[in-house]
Amino acid sequence: MGIRIGSGSAWWGDRISPAKNNADKGRLDYLCFETMAEATVSAAQVRKRRDPTFPGYDTWLDDRMQAVLPGCLKQGTKIISNQGWINPNGAAERIVYWLKTLGFRGIKVAAVNGSLITDRVLDMTDTILETGEPTHSLKGKIVSAEAYLGAEPIVQALNEGAHIVVTGRVADPSIFAAPMMYEFGWGMDDYAHLGLANGIGHLMECGAQVTGGYFADPGFKDVPNPWDLAFPIAEVDENGSAIITKIQGTGGFVNAMTIKEQLLYEVHDPANYITPDVVVDFSTTQLEEVSENRVLVWDITGKPRTPTLKVSIGCEEGFIGEDMFFYAGEGALKRAKLAETILRERFKIVNLKAEELRIDYLGLNAIHGDMTPKSDHEPYEVAVRVAARTLSREEAMKIGREVDGMAVSGVGMTGKRVPHQDRTREIIGVWSSLVDRTKINPTINFYES
Repeated sequence: MGIRIGSGSAWWGDRISPAKNNADKGRLDYLCFETMAEATVSAAQVRKRRDPTFPGYDTWLDDRMQAVLPGCLKQGTKIISNQGWINPNGAAERIVYWLKTLGFRGIKVAAVNGSLITDRVLDMTDTILETGEPTHSLKGKIVSAEAYLGAEPIVQALNEGAHIVVTGRVADPSIFAAPMMYEFGWGMDDYAHLGLANGIGHLMECGAQVTGGYFADPGFKDVPNPWDLAFPIAEVDENGSAIITKIQGTGGFVNAMTIKEQLLYEVHDPANYITPDVVVDFSTTQLEEVSENRVLVWDITGKPRTPTLKVSIGCEEGFIGEDMFFYAGEGALKRAKLAETILRERFKIVNLKAEELRIDYLGLNAIHGDMTPKSDHEPYEVAVRVAARTLSREEAMKIGREVDGMAVSGVGMTGKRVPHQDRTREIIGVWSSLVDRTKINPTINFYES
């Protein structure tokens, strides 16, 4: 006995066509969507604060559901998605709307809530993991806080007959682990199988990264037809192995190299990869390329889960002011350096109060800064990026004002973008803490088309 699980997205801005391809042609039992980054919930809260009409779920929910619902419902494919963001109930209601609009009746949709703990996070946590400071030092700055739920409430929703499950913050691998736990009856104390389930989930969560995306290096690691990358499919066997593959005829590939790169992606200790469900041990993993675009994965195991859950805390961290201008032709770099000198002096004159100021030459030193190796090469063109982190929007606005002045009061032949209103933005910092998992109580609401 086995099941087929397909990836529908790796983040909010991912392509939709590969998900539709998996829905229509993948012969899937489950299609799983991962659409959240660390700052997604905080960014959604900020948007909600500015625009009360914002529904709080994935802004691409409509597009994704319209694309995949017909294929999924035709093939009997269940959907699991964390597109609920800060409003899983609203997302579930919207999915029901699309089900009815497309003519699908009697489909049960579950909304998993309980990850948002913004109003009580300071009473539930002690220490900021990144700094060692008390979490109470963030008081007055918190925008949102969400605990990473595991697979358990998703499994419960499936047990209660849900065909589609939409959640808020759930750990990425857990979205894919839940179908395996439900279908194969793997309990929360079955650490070996839960290790495999979350390990396979980790391979699937980043979508095309395991089919050749984020992999190509021309001349060294060439990827066929990278403009048509497929999202992966996992053929999972009840005995504790899986084949990672993709739809035939699509771009990219699945091989031992893509699997190994994704296996180690964002994993600090391969023997102790902590998830809400289990501590995954990748150190025993075995791989075999059984045929073209088919890699067998087995011997991923696990250890008992931790007594705590990770919490991401989004905080107000001030503002960024940012702008760019350009030089081309002979002496471009010299003109850029003179422009930098002018701007630094101007920032003193206008008394810019910046926590951090950067002036980078894109293509020359913007990535590694002062650590960039020196070069005798004279670039034909230079793009100058100016950015400052400030405590107030008023200070951040000084960046655009002074760069605007460079158009006629700066260096000869300065190329300037047309001024716009998006040169300042609020910064949302993300900090981490731990919370006793017994204090987090997920709830499930059901809807039907």
